Amino acid sequence: MTATDRVTAAATVIAGAALPDGMRADIVLRGETIAQVMPAGTVDADDASLDHAVRVDASGWVALPGLVDLHTHLREPGGEDAETVRSGSRAAAAGGFTAVHAMANTFPVQDTAGVVEQVLRLGEEAGYVDVRPVGAVSVGLAGERLAELAAMARSAAAVRVFSDDGKAVADPVLMRRALEYVKTFDGVVAQHAQEPRLTEGSQMHEGVVSAELGLTGWPAAAEESIIARDVLLAGHVGSRLHVCHVSTRGSVEILRWAKSRGIDVTAEVTPHHLALTDESVRGYDPRFKVNPPLRSADDVEAVRAALADGTIDVVATDHAPHPPEAKDCEWAAAAFGMTGLETALAVVHELMVVSGRMTWADVARTMSTRPAAIGRLTGHGCPIAPGEPASITLFDPAERWTVRPDALETASPNTPWVGRELVGRVQWTWLRGRPTVADGKVRR
Repeated sequence: MTATDRVTAAATVIAGAALPDGMRADIVLRGETIAQVMPAGTVDADDASLDHAVRVDASGWVALPGLVDLHTHLREPGGEDAETVRSGSRAAAAGGFTAVHAMANTFPVQDTAGVVEQVLRLGEEAGYVDVRPVGAVSVGLAGERLAELAAMARSAAAVRVFSDDGKAVADPVLMRRALEYVKTFDGVVAQHAQEPRLTEGSQMHEGVVSAELGLTGWPAAAEESIIARDVLLAGHVGSRLHVCHVSTRGSVEILRWAKSRGIDVTAEVTPHHLALTDESVRGYDPRFKVNPPLRSADDVEAVRAALADGTIDVVATDHAPHPPEAKDCEWAAAAFGMTGLETALAVVHELMVVSGRMTWADVARTMSTRPAAIGRLTGHGCPIAPGEPASITLFDPAERWTVRPDALETASPNTPWVGRELVGRVQWTWLRGRPTVADGKVRR
């Protein structure tokens, strides 16, 4: 069967995959929909309607609802030297994602209906994932006055997530007004929790390692103080708050308290904050320079436990591509950020599933169902069941592969996993029945 046949076949049979609940199943896709889900080995080979079907032997693999990322930087418009919507979408598909939320810190900033609709169109033209633009909270990310929130919500992009990510909404009055405003159309403010006055000139986590290296420290309190303020504001106005890239034990404790009080707050953690500590900075390798910074081993243990027990709701990549010159320089001059779309599932698998802290059902919840619900994204995060959209990821938990930047789909090489062997890799991704990744390769 040719590559064209694979794309245009009337049906696809995924044979013997393990579903998130552990059941081994045969899954039949027809058009954009899941037609059948049956116990493994029960698809009738003599069914004439399947004569020309693509057949994928998924024995030993895991089938997950297509992954959804709440926090992706695609850089376009304005940052095409780092990434484009097309290259970032290809990276997302390679990582098993079927939808990503594209952050607003582009140039021009995604603070008007026109710009978010431009990003939406770029995603549709690329065709690898559904790109959902995130609207800026403030005009130009300046933190001074609200952006066109309602206009972006009513636009073709139907924006429901708003964030000044990269900068905190530091003014408490502006944050309160934003929470009140987005409540009127069931939106959510995704806050980058960083008190700017406490992090002026900061280079890494404030602790023993920063003292030994002589780098200006970034205190945990800078994150925790903003989260504490914002959960109180969200509770006061009865609005939804989402906390981006949680990284400290104190932040976890505040979130746990807020949830116990019934405050409508959700939170995310990145794969790199689950995996890496500030010890990585000892070599002054700018690949490990990220915002918020890599924290202590105690903080890492806290966020892992919080993800496992549901205090942290989702894994989000904070995929942050940069051109080579922004990272191939001395530490102080380097940009903050790491890429992560293509490695996220393997990192979560190794840290949380292999360790026994999470099941595949938990992975589906934290990387598909919950992020889709938080973003109010329809057609994603759905169970693998008859009648549901055929957006599915097939993951081989046994394949070992070494990360090489030149072999990744992202346009940027700033991955922290260079040269590291990861366990588990995406083999197929379908977006509404159309394969965007087949046999481990992204379609051209």
